[in-house]
Amino acid sequence: MVKFLDLHSQYQFIKTEIDEAIASVISESAYIGGKYVKKFEEEFSQYCNTSYCIGVANGTDALEIAIEALNLPKGSEIIVPANSFIASSEAVTRTGHRVVFADVTCDSYILDVSDVAKRITEKTSAIVAVHLYGHPCDMDPLRELASTHGLKIIEDCAQAHGAEYKGQRVGSLGDIATFSFYPGKNLGAYGDAGAITTNNAELAEKSRMIANHGRIAKYDHEFEGRNSRLDGLQAAILSVKLKHLGVWTEKRIAIANYYLENLKGVDEIVLPVRQKWAKQVYHLFVIRTDKREELVNYLHSEGVQTGVHYPKSLPKLKAYEYLNQIDTNMFAINSDSELLSLPIGEHLLDCDLFKVVNAIKQGV
Repeated sequence: MVKFLDLHSQYQFIKTEIDEAIASVISESAYIGGKYVKKFEEEFSQYCNTSYCIGVANGTDALEIAIEALNLPKGSEIIVPANSFIASSEAVTRTGHRVVFADVTCDSYILDVSDVAKRITEKTSAIVAVHLYGHPCDMDPLRELASTHGLKIIEDCAQAHGAEYKGQRVGSLGDIATFSFYPGKNLGAYGDAGAITTNNAELAEKSRMIANHGRIAKYDHEFEGRNSRLDGLQAAILSVKLKHLGVWTEKRIAIANYYLENLKGVDEIVLPVRQKWAKQVYHLFVIRTDKREELVNYLHSEGVQTGVHYPKSLPKLKAYEYLNQIDTNMFAINSDSELLSLPIGEHLLDCDLFKVVNAIKQGV
């Protein structure tokens, strides 16, 4: 079986380091806050080339807190890509705003800047730039658009740890950025975890206060916040894994290059495009085919696991029927039935890649 994801083999590779880190947290009873959380926040801030990092409970919390910290006008519109996980959009609605979906590009699946421009109204206050599948958004035109209309940019980096736009790490390119460390991410915890990064001191302090019941000092609550903590165990685990992320990322890029080279010219599939200005970290390697069901079934019969990200574009979900935004001219809406994610990760061997490529060639 060629596994889509293999967290157990990853654990075995770093078992000694992980076990020691967990044992240290337990022996010191450093479960909430403390040096392990502070250490990871400092390390991840440095990794992202940002001034501040705030650890939180998960990536969805990170998005909600980031939006709240921006203090946008209540009921304002926030533009979100139509192809993403629902966290990107539900965070908008749950913080009292209205989501507006914009299309994505047909080659790299990132926000289509020209379509974003069409969606801007006098009620628009922000753009959620989702660096989908590990490919960074085209930030220069997005930032120019935001500057022209007085909009904020929230980076959703849940799939893009270490990705770069023109040599700059994601997480440092917008007003504020969010990360998920869900176990299956390129940098994943052993449970839920997330973070917020920014270069803005005011936003950093506001985010930290929102995540900690509206306070900095104990019992000194300046406003009502919430409880969203990165715990010591997850922070210690993430510190260990962060040291290996560079090597794991290069392995993902090498696998993607193998797919791109060896599947080039194969009929019935469309390969993703990595823009020249992008360092894509390939949280997912996504192809398109109008024979998805047949190919999935064939690959399964050959012992190759696959995934679909995402089977329904966000405007098609029942949760967003009220928006009436099922635009048949939107690429994201028309292509969701064709998307197929291939196995990718440091667990794959050369023989696995050979098997995947040959199975695809035989199955389409």
